[in-house]
Amino acid sequence: MANPPSLPDRRSADSSPSSDRSDDEHGILERTAPGLATPIRAAGFWTAIALPILYPPVLATGLSSSLEATAFVVLIAGHLLALYVGHAHRQ
Repeated sequence: MANPPSLPDRRSADSSPSSDRSDDEHGILERTAPGLATPIRAAGFWTAIALPILYPPVLATGLSSSLEATAFVVLIAGHLLALYVGHAHRQ
């Protein structure tokens, strides 16, 4: 005869993917700055769209000096940050 599932087992079986998704949608930004989360996400989204415009000029001048190489790395890091922040923005 099989034993009935314990209380923690039943809770995990009852949890649905939609509850996990709602936790993702209310991330750390929404918990720390609920009034500013939407504008920050929108700014991140649109910044992530606009930043690739800067790649051709930086690459056309070459990355021969350390200043140009550092500027390119900062541009890539800023783009990744904007993608991360703006990925949840819904337009």
